[in-house]
Amino acid sequence: MDTILSPLYYAVSWIIVQFHSFYSLIFDANSGAAWGLSIVSLVVLIRICLIPLFVKQIKSTRNMQALQPKMKAIQERYKSDKQRQSEEMMKLYKESGTNPLSSCLPILAQSPFFISLYQVLSHIAQNKTVGFIDPTLLASAQKAHIFGAPLAAKFMDSAEKIQSLGASVTDVRVVTVIMIVLMSASQFYTQRQLMTKNVDLTVKTPFMQQQKMLMYVFPIMFAVFGINFPVGVLVYWLTTNVWTMGQQMFVIRRNPTPGSKAFTERQERLRAQGKLVESPAEVAAKEAAEEARQNRQQPKRQTKAKRQGGAGTSAPTGSAQNRTRASSAAGSSEASQDAKEKGGTPAKGGASGSRNTKSGQRKGQQRPKHPSKK
Repeated sequence: MDTILSPLYYAVSWIIVQFHSFYSLIFDANSGAAWGLSIVSLVVLIRICLIPLFVKQIKSTRNMQALQPKMKAIQERYKSDKQRQSEEMMKLYKESGTNPLSSCLPILAQSPFFISLYQVLSHIAQNKTVGFIDPTLLASAQKAHIFGAPLAAKFMDSAEKIQSLGASVTDVRVVTVIMIVLMSASQFYTQRQLMTKNVDLTVKTPFMQQQKMLMYVFPIMFAVFGINFPVGVLVYWLTTNVWTMGQQMFVIRRNPTPGSKAFTERQERLRAQGKLVESPAEVAAKEAAEEARQNRQQPKRQTKAKRQGGAGTSAPTGSAQNRTRASSAAGSSEASQDAKEKGGTPAKGGASGSRNTKSGQRKGQQRPKHPSKK
């Protein structure tokens, strides 16, 4: 590993030495401020160089979100044929110009620098020169402390090793724990900000579940591995997390994903500033929808006793009405029969009573019902 990454050891150590020379004009050359700010400046320089990759990562993530419905349809269609499913997925990526690995490019690109810095600090802790760190700079780096913790000290180091670097176990462990907590919290907030503000929540896809899982997995990984990182590496990783968080906040505010919460907030800001003009049809549709929502009233829910009471009282009333109609119809029928036997005409009152009892029924003798309808 040292042979492969040896050129990077020289590159990282040279950059740190140059920044240390500059900060030594302001602070003590052996202070933690001069060496700590050199590491922070190394992170800033690397992240500035990675901005094009970050932009590509944002575009790739957005394209992946847009492709999720089509990917889900392919998975459902070819769920029994994994080979065909993979072929269709690759075809979809090729047609849309999307690379699933683009979202990992910034992390992959800075990993060699992270490993090189780790090895440089490890050589300093072992009192070994590395790259452009000569014996003079080695002695200066070993004296540099950040809040009482040496740059090369770790949480798991023994008391003898920490004392050899001129510090106490308590100072090292307190500083490392605080930095690990801040590092994990910044990683969690960055991922949560992406999930809650810059994702279209109207589309539920497996990609969202994966991102939600990573939101909890990454902070736990940092907390577990952080106890084996030197203080200087913790400074490096905390700085890059804070940079990522700020960079993401800027991108989400200025160029959010359509359909996300951040996109709605940006539209409202532009509308308030008069920079977003909507058509009259869209304004009328929104006003009508809002008015309908405000005027809509939900029916009051009745208790079980009231529902049972209402059902109990309605049944006798209906039975009484049916009995009244039946007796009225029987009376009018008898009156019509008597009138026919006497040779007269049926009484008008009976006919009108019959019409009132059964509205819409034709006068005269009724047609007999078909036997199948009895």
